[in-house]
Amino acid sequence: MDYSVVTETPDIKITEEALSMLYTRYEFARSFCKDKEVLEVACGAGQGLGFLKSSAKRVIGGDYTGRLVKSANHHYKGRVPVLRLDGHFLPFQNESFDVIILYEAIYYLKETDLFFDECRRLLRKEGHLLICSANKDCDGFNPSPYSHMYFSISELQTILSNYPFETKYYGTFRTAGTSNTSGIISLIKRLAVALHLIPKTMKGKEIFKRLFSGKLVQFPAEIIEHMAEYNNPEPISANSPVPDYKVIYATAKLT
Repeated sequence: MDYSVVTETPDIKITEEALSMLYTRYEFARSFCKDKEVLEVACGAGQGLGFLKSSAKRVIGGDYTGRLVKSANHHYKGRVPVLRLDGHFLPFQNESFDVIILYEAIYYLKETDLFFDECRRLLRKEGHLLICSANKDCDGFNPSPYSHMYFSISELQTILSNYPFETKYYGTFRTAGTSNTSGIISLIKRLAVALHLIPKTMKGKEIFKRLFSGKLVQFPAEIIEHMAEYNNPEPISANSPVPDYKVIYATAKLT
């Protein structure tokens, strides 16, 4: 399957909030990566790899879609190796990494247990697995057409509790306030989702985003320092739904 049509790539435009979400993901990850050996699974076109490399000892990127791997390698020209791989079966030796990142992709995995098994095998003791996902409990949530299953915080906790991980959870990008304008826009978006009117591809969504968000910005080939606002992830409980956040994070430390 070619995931490039549902992946943010440098040939599309996004909202300023989406750019802030992108920057926040990798700034958050970079705090775990100083002097570490890092693997990003489902790295897409590799926009975060160079940013991580500025702090990490070593970074490897990988993605299932050959077109995205080719695009990333064309951009980095050897600065960061990018491989074609399947997240269910990762081609590395045991205890090869200190940090494994899976951002906005857990819902594409057919068998998440296989991925978590691989993470346990590949991580060194006290290594971290970092996961980020759109929050399915958020009002107006719109799933990707190629997804298998989205996980709530509590569902992630249930899965990760089967492994020797010490977990923490975070939410970021709070939903809009209750003004008349934001309420109307939220209602229209919910109706569009319910009626399946939102385009399925990233290019197709540009018109929809421009209609509701106004000016769009170019998606970057590589993230740079302070390119967008950082929205600090807030600690949250895994015991109940968290509809007030658009994005959720899980950090899992191998014990």
